[in-house]
Amino acid sequence: MSANIPQGFRPFRFSVGFLEAVGPLYGKWDGTRLLMGFRVEERHCNPGQVAHGGMLATFADMLIPIAARMQSKADVGFAPTVNLTLDFLSPAGLGSWVEGTAEFLRAGKSLFFAQGTATADSILCLRASAIFKVTAPMGTIPTPEAMFGDG
Repeated sequence: MSANIPQGFRPFRFSVGFLEAVGPLYGKWDGTRLLMGFRVEERHCNPGQVAHGGMLATFADMLIPIAARMQSKADVGFAPTVNLTLDFLSPAGLGSWVEGTAEFLRAGKSLFFAQGTATADSILCLRASAIFKVTAPMGTIPTPEAMFGDG
């Protein structure tokens, strides 16, 4: 399957529990932004052969906090999701490459705010806004090397 993954993308290293069931997810650091993606497989689809909203929600829930922390270099801890608002803009069909970016908006003492978008084969398919809980600092900011392994 790696031949179907765009050049430069590497597998997400942490694939346990629920992520193991829905993955793999991939990431690519472009020097300033984290891009994350996945190839829509049949197991990700609803009966209409497009990515299920739950899969796109899972993708957004991984993409936004990881990218926001890496890009802002803010140690906000584990960052559990408080709110995730999604707008499904177009379908992500079976076999399509879903790719997303995110941005850190603002952090307070107890919450941080971020947003992101995703495309399916370069067509905008998802817009997301999220709020995450700031928890005890982890002591390090995730790096692309730590988060994504070799292809």
